[in-house]
Amino acid sequence: MTRALILHAAGTNRDREAAWAVEKAGGEPVILHISELHERPASLHGFQMLVLPGGFSYGDALGAGRLLASDLRWLFEEEMARFVDAGKPVLGICNGFQALLKSGWLPGLPVHPSGHQLDARIQATLTRNASNRFECRWVWMALNPDSPCVFTRGLARRGVSRIGCPVAHGEGRFIPGGGVLERLQANDQVVLTYDRDGAVADGVPSRGPAGYPANPNGSVADVAGICNGQGNVLGLMPHPEDHIVPWQHPRWTRGEREELGLSIFSEGIEYARGL
Repeated sequence: MTRALILHAAGTNRDREAAWAVEKAGGEPVILHISELHERPASLHGFQMLVLPGGFSYGDALGAGRLLASDLRWLFEEEMARFVDAGKPVLGICNGFQALLKSGWLPGLPVHPSGHQLDARIQATLTRNASNRFECRWVWMALNPDSPCVFTRGLARRGVSRIGCPVAHGEGRFIPGGGVLERLQANDQVVLTYDRDGAVADGVPSRGPAGYPANPNGSVADVAGICNGQGNVLGLMPHPEDHIVPWQHPRWTRGEREELGLSIFSEGIEYARGL
């Protein structure tokens, strides 16, 4: 069975929900405290998938995800590099996404034409919401059908166009550095964008900027999730682990349906199974 490591740090609080999602997706979840991984970093390679769940790692003492990012960059950099280079899937949700961005694992180092990785590290950040308050609401994410992301490309082939999930964060506004957004868009690394909640005119879904509250944090270009160039590392602010059964949808009793967030986990497990 595909084993998925769910990395726990002081303050993360979505571990059990992530474990349930992995289990329902057909994987074997293992919740492991970061101190145990610190003692035996090579144990990471006994897993086929890594999940960095949401919460407030280390109390967000120096900013959302910053201290967890320091662990990923300095304590486990060599093992993480081997894991990612092997093509194994990594999923960072909310605080996990923040940590992946601030440690440089997302969007991934740009590559010089000579083949050597450039020295740049942090290329984008997730900062305080434009509303200047904690946002907890249901959102819809449109999928990029051309993205190489292993967590979504199978969904695109099935004709899935969007996923509904809740958000719960105070620092989720995606702000890229100079030229970064253009590179991400050119490489189809923008995997998920906030979508207006079902607005339809004359039978045609709405287009254009999502606007608030569909874009709950003011992210540039409505970015909700990005991947690395290889497509095996995905970070997103919404919580797919909070929509893994239909009755978690806020309007399911009215017959409204959206693609489950569980699909992201299922695609990741299925991909990891084939490695």
